[in-house]
Amino acid sequence: MPAPSSSWNLPNLLSLSRVFLAPLVMVFLAVRGQFGNLFGVNIGDILAGVVFILASLTDAADGYIARKRGIVTNLGKFIDPLADKILVVAALICLVELQRLDAWIVVIIVSREFIVSGVRMVAAVEGVVIHASAGGKAKTVTQIIAIVMMIFNIPFATPVMWVAMILTVWSGLDYLIKSKDFLC
Repeated sequence: MPAPSSSWNLPNLLSLSRVFLAPLVMVFLAVRGQFGNLFGVNIGDILAGVVFILASLTDAADGYIARKRGIVTNLGKFIDPLADKILVVAALICLVELQRLDAWIVVIIVSREFIVSGVRMVAAVEGVVIHASAGGKAKTVTQIIAIVMMIFNIPFATPVMWVAMILTVWSGLDYLIKSKDFLC
């Protein structure tokens, strides 16, 4: 395991940027009517989508840089998954408000995040770190694609969100099954 380094490193700063970009996505979606349209697309939606995409890319970048440089900090272990959840949940809540997404889907997605976070906390007490699974990563990528499609009002966004929701449930069950020793 790489040695801990300063908490104020590039991967952690990228993770923190997601925390601060999430409200910007919300602002652009909330005041979207103030911006007008460009080529038939609301400028607020365009700005929100671009910020959401940039913020989402910081997730891949921070992980890549942290692995390449061997940078591991407690702040990074904490802020990276939290920043991901803040960004996704902020966008999902706005999409519900805009009536582009049903609230029950958001409840399922958020519930899975609480459950997996809880399982990770119990495992941490036992001295075990539960890393993101392939299913969890697929869930995240699919959620991001679906959210971007919904922000931009791209056709077939809802079926993609259904796939994301199914992957969300599946990966959540996978975490529970693999963690049954900690939970029983």
